[in-house]
Amino acid sequence: MGGDSYEAAIAGLKKLLSEEGLEETAAAKIGQITAELEAANPIRPLPSNAVEQILNGFHYFKTEKFDKNPDLYNALAVAQHPKFLVFACSDSRVSPSHVLDFQPGDAFMVRNIANLVPSYDKLRYSGTGACIEYAITSLNVTNILVMGHSRCGGIQGLMKLPPRPPINFVEEWVSIGIPARDKVIAEHSNLDFETQCYYCEKEAVNLSLTNLLSYPFVKDRVVNKTLTLFAGYYDFVNGKFDLWGLDVNLLPTISNRRNSLVGFSSGEKEGLEEAAAAKIEQITAELEAANGLPCDAIQ
Repeated sequence: MGGDSYEAAIAGLKKLLSEEGLEETAAAKIGQITAELEAANPIRPLPSNAVEQILNGFHYFKTEKFDKNPDLYNALAVAQHPKFLVFACSDSRVSPSHVLDFQPGDAFMVRNIANLVPSYDKLRYSGTGACIEYAITSLNVTNILVMGHSRCGGIQGLMKLPPRPPINFVEEWVSIGIPARDKVIAEHSNLDFETQCYYCEKEAVNLSLTNLLSYPFVKDRVVNKTLTLFAGYYDFVNGKFDLWGLDVNLLPTISNRRNSLVGFSSGEKEGLEEAAAAKIEQITAELEAANGLPCDAIQ
């Protein structure tokens, strides 16, 4: 029952009780119904539209999905075995479960502003580090996808960051992407702001994939060919999705901020060779130097 209709029913019953000539038995019954209605609605003060959306949403899920897929949900009740760790933006328009049709149990999700992955640091960003560590070492995911998207407000904020220390949570967080922003500005300074943001939306994904290699448990599994890194970009304006892989051989160094990724390479298809493993070691060393903390020493 909606909030307005519920309130109207209560008011109508109370008005009826106040009318003269009402039979004693009828009045008692109406009083009982009124009390039961009030007692049965403990969440009545909440906005009716929000409550209805939550409850109706769960009802649809329960009847159309949960009840119709008992084998799936019985298995998930025992354990989860996702194949993907997915980093996506918190933007309400880019839910990976909808965009990529992931089913329950398919993907371990991490969502934050601008789908950023910070480099390995035991002293900061422990929430992100814990998700990566758990997905890799406990759930044994075999794929990591970082998914960017069009018209990202977080990337716009990154592109507008003033040359001063961050003054709030959002500025502090998006500053992770400063290397991507600087690369875009250096290479596309002649373009308008909207187009620069488009390039930065993709370059920030590239940066996040590079940062993932600074996590020892990620690096080791990539080298051992048991983990694959992917980059994705969802264009919700035109309904398009781009996917590309990590070609470690072609990753330039962090120092000159050319963290470029290309499409699926022969190295990706055939597995990482010794040269790729060496490149990962080089990238890791540069990330360690940039952070001032050796990755292996602070495990």
